[in-house]
Amino acid sequence: MRIAGLVLAGGLSSRMAPRNKLLESVGGETMVRRVATVALAGGAQPVIVVTGHEAASVAASLRGLAVAIVVNPDYADGLSTSLRAGLRALPAGIDGALILLGDMPGVETSVLTALMAAFTGPAAIRAPVRQGRRGNPVLWGSAYFAEMMGLTGDSGAKSLMARHEEHLMEVEVATDGIFEDVDLPEDLARLKR
Repeated sequence: MRIAGLVLAGGLSSRMAPRNKLLESVGGETMVRRVATVALAGGAQPVIVVTGHEAASVAASLRGLAVAIVVNPDYADGLSTSLRAGLRALPAGIDGALILLGDMPGVETSVLTALMAAFTGPAAIRAPVRQGRRGNPVLWGSAYFAEMMGLTGDSGAKSLMARHEEHLMEVEVATDGIFEDVDLPEDLARLKR
C-alpha cells in the first residue's frame, strides 16, 4: 500500500513570537527537518511538507531532503488550510496519509512503522496510544480525504475521528513523543534539556 507523509509546517508560531519554533534547533537540526526526516525514515512516500509562515526559511532548512514542499498561501486561516493544501498535493493512487505536525519533534520512526504495519486499507484510521492516551501522528485512509477537505479553521481532523470511531484502531506505542508538541518557549526549553 502507498502511504504518504504530510508534515504540517505552515503555522504562525504566535505563542513563540518573534521566533519561528519550526526553525529552532533540536538535537542539532531544525524542528521541522527532524519531523520530515522521521517521516522519510518511517517509509512514508512521498513526504510532503506544507509551509506557510516564513515559507522560504522553512524550505531552506529542508534542503537536501527528498521531500516535496507545498506553500499554503492561506496558512493564517488555520491548520485545516495546511491539511487541505497537503491533501491536494498528493499523487493519485495513495491509500493513506500520515498526518505529522511540524512542532512534534519527539515522534519516533517506530511509531510510524507501527501505524503502517497496522494499516489495512483506505477505510482504516490508525492512531498511536500510550497508557490509554491518544497522540499524533494519525494515519488516515484515503476514504476520508474528501471529508478532510471540508474542514475549516484552526483544527485538524479530530472531529472526523469521533464520526468514524468504528474504523479507528489504536496502536500501542512505547514513547511519550506522540504527546509532546512545542507551543511555548518553556516547551522548547524542556525539549532541549
